[in-house]
Amino acid sequence: MLQRLSALFIGPFVLIHIAVMIYAVQGGLSTGEILSRTQGSIFWFIFYATFVVAVSVHSAIGLRVIVHEFLGLKGFALSTLTWSICVILLFMGGRAVIAVTIL
Repeated sequence: MLQRLSALFIGPFVLIHIAVMIYAVQGGLSTGEILSRTQGSIFWFIFYATFVVAVSVHSAIGLRVIVHEFLGLKGFALSTLTWSICVILLFMGGRAVIAVTIL
C-alpha cells in the first residue's frame, strides 16, 4: 500500500519537474540562474524534499520485491537491505535538495 501511495505522489512530481525544466531551458536560463531562483525558496525545498521521500520509499519497496524474487532473500536480511537502501536514497536525495534550495 505504501508503494502505491508513494506512486501517487511521484507521478505529479515528475510531471511538474519536467515542465519546470522545459520552461527553464526554453527560457534560456543558465544553471546559475535556475539555482538563484531555487535557493532560499521554502516552496522548492518542500517540493523536492517530498519528492525525495516518495522516491526513496517507492524504490526501496520495489527493490525489496525484486531482491526477494530473484535472490530469495527474506526475513531480517531482506528488511535490513530494504531499510539500508531507503536510508541511502534519503541521504543522497536530501543532500541534493539542500544543495539546490538552501546553500
